Amino acid sequence: MEKEDDKYYYVCGIRFEKGREYTYEDYMNTPEDVRLELIDGVFYELYPEDPVTGMAQPRRAHQKLVTELCRRIGNYIEEKGGPCEVYASPFGVRLNEDDKSTVEPDVTVVCDPAKLGEYGCTGAPDWIIEVVSPNNAGSDYVRKLNKYLNAGVREYWIVDPTGKQVSVYEFEKGSTLPKEYTFHDKVKAGIYEDLYIDFSGIKL
Repeated sequence: MEKEDDKYYYVCGIRFEKGREYTYEDYMNTPEDVRLELIDGVFYELYPEDPVTGMAQPRRAHQKLVTELCRRIGNYIEEKGGPCEVYASPFGVRLNEDDKSTVEPDVTVVCDPAKLGEYGCTGAPDWIIEVVSPNNAGSDYVRKLNKYLNAGVREYWIVDPTGKQVSVYEFEKGSTLPKEYTFHDKVKAGIYEDLYIDFSGIKL
């Protein structure tokens, strides 16, 4: 008899069938108190257990970076006007209507109001920022990187508070290689003419 672990995988204590491609509807029917992402029909835990702290939640430095980035981007948008809006996680992004992928980026900028709905964004955002968690770095650097590129996200930043590095992917310009910065740099947002994020001013 086949063992249960050969048939199922578990995410946040929820049992899912191996080999089955789950859908956006399945994602919407998961419990509200769990943090999951759906990528290519497979569920993943948004914050796996940290091997150092043993906690299944982001560290304080992670949350401070998310808060500061949202604040600075939001202030810029308010000053300049226009249709763009910035959202912090939890904020669901259904990358394509027919795709089996719904993610929760740490910071999401959407400039097309038609993509915004009651439960998040449908379609590629203009700019996504992921702040790396030590226990989940592969998701940001590999799995999500490819999804964002293929979905048509214009710009993608990966911010690493441990290594104090910022990787900037300007997909809109046809580049798949990142520009690398440190937390001593001012980093320009490619989708705007004059927005710079001064990472040296963010005290962790």
